[in-house]
Amino acid sequence: MSRFETSPALGATVLRIALGAVFLAHAGAKAFIFTFAGTAQFFEAHGFPGWTATPVFLVELLGGLALVAGFRTRQVALALVPVMLGALKPHVANGWMFTNSGGGWEYVAFLILALVAQALVGSGAYAVDGLRERRVAPAGRTASVVG
Repeated sequence: MSRFETSPALGATVLRIALGAVFLAHAGAKAFIFTFAGTAQFFEAHGFPGWTATPVFLVELLGGLALVAGFRTRQVALALVPVMLGALKPHVANGWMFTNSGGGWEYVAFLILALVAQALVGSGAYAVDGLRERRVAPAGRTASVVG
């Protein structure tokens, strides 16, 4: 196998960018498809205060951008877990499959576990985190910590 096929750093990068894209899409759906008023109404129908639609939108938007960029990846992934735990509430009664009426909880559960995995593996390659964590090694060489 080539190094490319077995690179944990590239695997972490693919996961990070995919998760970031999902959260950007969810934020976009709240703003442009469901609208903020519609999202607030949905939240209220499921027992959440309507005003929480705006902070959830911001967390998804900023979290998605941070994940794509690889900025504070571990912390951002963990910060998104409570949002997804909240997303379980409207879906858990609909059964396992997300194709069920109202959407089941499989997709939400997968995203929670993918976020935990991202927090465990770090940001991977091509991440702002890697730029921030570079330091000069004792022999004057540049070392990078991927995380």
